[in-house]
Amino acid sequence: MKTFIKHIAIFGFLMSFFSANAQETEKIYLSGKGKDDMVKWDFYCSAGQNSGKWTKIGVPSCWELQGFGKYDYGFAKDSLRGKETAKYRYHFNVPANYKNRVVQIVFEGVFTDATVKINGKLAGPTHQGAYYAFRYNISKLLKYGADNLLEVDVAKHSANESVNDAERRGDFWLFGGVFRPVYLEVLPQQHITELAIDAKASGVLKAQLSFTGKADEIQMDLLDANGKAFGKKFSQKIDGGQSAFLNANFENPKLWSAEFPNLYIAKFSLLNKGKVLHQIDKKIGFRTIEVKERDGVYVNGVKMKFKGVNRHSFWPTSGRTTSKAQSVEDVKLMKDMNMNAVRMAHYPPDAHFLDVCDSLGLYVMDELAGWHGHYDTPTGKKLLKEMMTHDVNHPSIIFWANGNEGGHNLDLDRYFKEWDIQNRPVVHPWANYGGFDTQHYRQYNYGIGNYMNGHDIVMPTEFLHGLYDGGHGAGLDDYWEAMWNKPTSAGGFLWVFADEGVVRTDKDGIIDTDKDRGPDGIVGPFHEKEGSYFTIKEVWSPVHFEAREMTAGFDGKFNIENRYDFTNINQCSFTWELKKFNLLDNSLAKPILSGKSNAPDIKPHAKGVLNIDLPKDWFSYDALYITAKDVNQHEIFTWSFPISKPNQISKAILNQAKANNKVTYSSIGESFLVKVKNLQIKINRSTGILESVNNENREIPFNNGPVLQEGANNFKGFTAKMDADTLVIASVFNKKESYNTLQWSVYPNGFIQLKVKYFPGEFYTWFAGVNFSFPESEIKGVEYMGNGPYRVWKNRMKGTEFGVWHKDYNNTETGEIPFVYPEFKGYHSNMYWCKFLTKGQDFKVLAADEDTFLRLFTPRFMDDQWHNYVPLFPTGDISFMQAIPSIGNKTQTAESTGPMGQKNIYYDYEKSPERAKELTLYFDFTGND
Repeated sequence: MKTFIKHIAIFGFLMSFFSANAQETEKIYLSGKGKDDMVKWDFYCSAGQNSGKWTKIGVPSCWELQGFGKYDYGFAKDSLRGKETAKYRYHFNVPANYKNRVVQIVFEGVFTDATVKINGKLAGPTHQGAYYAFRYNISKLLKYGADNLLEVDVAKHSANESVNDAERRGDFWLFGGVFRPVYLEVLPQQHITELAIDAKASGVLKAQLSFTGKADEIQMDLLDANGKAFGKKFSQKIDGGQSAFLNANFENPKLWSAEFPNLYIAKFSLLNKGKVLHQIDKKIGFRTIEVKERDGVYVNGVKMKFKGVNRHSFWPTSGRTTSKAQSVEDVKLMKDMNMNAVRMAHYPPDAHFLDVCDSLGLYVMDELAGWHGHYDTPTGKKLLKEMMTHDVNHPSIIFWANGNEGGHNLDLDRYFKEWDIQNRPVVHPWANYGGFDTQHYRQYNYGIGNYMNGHDIVMPTEFLHGLYDGGHGAGLDDYWEAMWNKPTSAGGFLWVFADEGVVRTDKDGIIDTDKDRGPDGIVGPFHEKEGSYFTIKEVWSPVHFEAREMTAGFDGKFNIENRYDFTNINQCSFTWELKKFNLLDNSLAKPILSGKSNAPDIKPHAKGVLNIDLPKDWFSYDALYITAKDVNQHEIFTWSFPISKPNQISKAILNQAKANNKVTYSSIGESFLVKVKNLQIKINRSTGILESVNNENREIPFNNGPVLQEGANNFKGFTAKMDADTLVIASVFNKKESYNTLQWSVYPNGFIQLKVKYFPGEFYTWFAGVNFSFPESEIKGVEYMGNGPYRVWKNRMKGTEFGVWHKDYNNTETGEIPFVYPEFKGYHSNMYWCKFLTKGQDFKVLAADEDTFLRLFTPRFMDDQWHNYVPLFPTGDISFMQAIPSIGNKTQTAESTGPMGQKNIYYDYEKSPERAKELTLYFDFTGND
């Protein structure tokens, strides 16, 4: 009752306002506008949760998320799927002064068949197809100035099997309900019914209008972003009929692109004998899309490389019901990853998402639904018309997609052309159609063959399929460099933006990804950022830094490439920082030095030099950081360049340790027993393996190493001797039997050096390095100097930042509950030192070599049915590696993702000792800070 009174009050307030604006379209919401402001309607569900009774439900919503019906993923057997139906009722009031106007009821989206009644009478035929706005003229069914009853009968499973084939048999969650907004659209009797606009980069604008009633003129005014008139008013006389065309020309409009999404408001007025009958405002952008055969896609005359991602309309607590705020968040996250394009997978999105793409700047591929099946032609034709009428004027849309992966109704292709005034290109995702080879999940070598030797424009509409921690950033560096440098490549679209983890109201609120089917995202269900997020951000940065080592001879010059399409680098800004860290601490040894650098004049797609004016003592710092910001002062990326080397840091730490204790040793059974003050260690005399560590009679359970991974543990012939005040325990080299060597050196300050010289076991190998044992139950966290905070894979090295990081232990595996990132377990690159924080005594390990990987334990094993993902980890618990494996994804093995995905290659040089790999570590078990 409160809701009813509230709406009467709103209508009463609007009556006087609307009477003064009768020539404009008015919109009165009967539902909320999205997931955050649902309006309660009466509701009855036929089966599943909370069924068989009248109750209340928020609208718009997917009824499963409101505690009704049955959850199903799209691969569920048809015989097991929930096919419940539902009834909705809602009372609303219509002001009396609407009686002489046209009132339409508009549904933006209903899963799946919707039969609508007003005051007990059918509003029109049942609508079939979920993702398309549909409307009924209900003017003659309403009671003006009185209460009206809206009834909607909804069938989740369509009576049209082609609709089920296109929308409900696919790799995504299935829902039921009035999931997008419902509103009344109030119009003058004589009004514009359809409007399509084509605004070219040249300033030429064409508009096509349809209308009802009698009119003799159409007028258009254009307003800029500040609401000021741009150019003159254009008008066109109408010589009978119910349609009109208007041509206009504007000088030097600001063009629309993803980098500069300049919008104008076009105000169209329908007139008769000088009287305005109806006015419509549309936001438009001037831009030209051109496809050049066997060349590429051009926007405003510039050849494009699309840095895209596929996106489902999805939120864990509301399913496919979203909101304007979520659309803003989604687009901002995409642009923060330096993306410039998004594909609507696999259906048209909410109107507000396209509005946000228009205003913030993303190129859009809008898609007629069809996963692997498609609509029959009559149904598809009707739904395509609804989609194009709804979406045609968005400047962000530069492609249409006719279904997905075989779900293409070829009979519909002609209508894309006929009904689109802009004549945008049409693609068949995963097929070769219209000059576009869009094949999905091509292996790197297969794709490279096409990029180098193919003929059509190559633009995979899905590639590097995410799964848990695989895909996306893992392999992207290889793919993108190939795409960037090959003329016929137009970029591509990663799969997919977010994990589809849905809150199960029938399972105590757990987040369900349907095993390995839903955790495919770059971000988690609630937009938790995974490691690939930052890899993509760096790889797709429009400011591309050439690799540069920091040496004493560095002159402050960085070679950079401008990978923007329309932005000069001098429109960006650059700042730098120098940091010096305290030893074995995350605090700073001295204040940060910072400055600004002049942004060089580098045109789009050109190369140049960025000069950093550093102070004379810059080489005394540990790292240089450079941050680039775009024209809107949003961060593009922050690059880190280590200045200090691991051996410098380890020497400094060793030099500050006091060396006033005597080292003693003895042979006890099969072990060397070594003592330094309160520290006691045991090393096996035959294998050189560390057997135990005790400090002050307290065990530190770090042991059973070093064990070479994928190498021969053939250390032999150990001897122990004093070298001045240092104990050296070393194996002997024998080219046939013991070509790998191991040496322990125990110093008076309690530090223990480990030096291993070894040859990896195979020419092609996943691993190179050594393992130790440490009980996972005893670890609390780590602090380390190196790249972080996210873990890496061989084919996903970018996106981290050099520094000192603190990581608390977690048991997270990517894409699984509890979605806590960054993950603790895994490989961490460029380790300088690590402090292991334990439930007992903490200890430290220093690396003397560059490019040492710290491996922390083994994540829970995850895989897919094709065994492509396969995360590989060495034995033991804690490792210090010099080569690590890559990671696969849902559709590709690791090795098929490019050169970085392949195994490491090492030649053994016939076991010549000077060519052996060398790993040097220092251990501190003393407990001293």
